[in-house]
Amino acid sequence: MTMVTCELMWIKQFLQELRFCEELQMKLYCDNQTALHIVSNPIFHERTKHIEIDCHFIREKILSKEIVTELIGSNDQPAALRRPRIQAICSKLGAYDLYAPA
Repeated sequence: MTMVTCELMWIKQFLQELRFCEELQMKLYCDNQTALHIVSNPIFHERTKHIEIDCHFIREKILSKEIVTELIGSNDQPAALRRPRIQAICSKLGAYDLYAPA
C-alpha cells in the first residue's frame, strides 16, 4: 500500500504541474481487511512494529484526505483477473476473439 500511495502522490503532483487535474481524493483499493484496519488504527501492537513507518505515511495521507482506502474483493481486482473473468467482461462488452476456432 505504501508503494502504491507513493506512486499515486507522484502521479498527482505530475498532473498538477501540467495543470491537468483538480484537487480530488484518490481511491486506494485493497483486498486485505487487516491491512486497512492497521492503517486506520492509531495504536500499534508488537505484530506491527516492523511496518510502523509505512503505516504512519499512509495514515497521514488518509487524515489529510489525499487518499481514501476502500475494500475490494479478491475476485474483483482488475490486476488479478483470471481467464474466465476476462471472458465474462469481454462478452459484456461485445468483444470476441478473432482467432478462436469457428
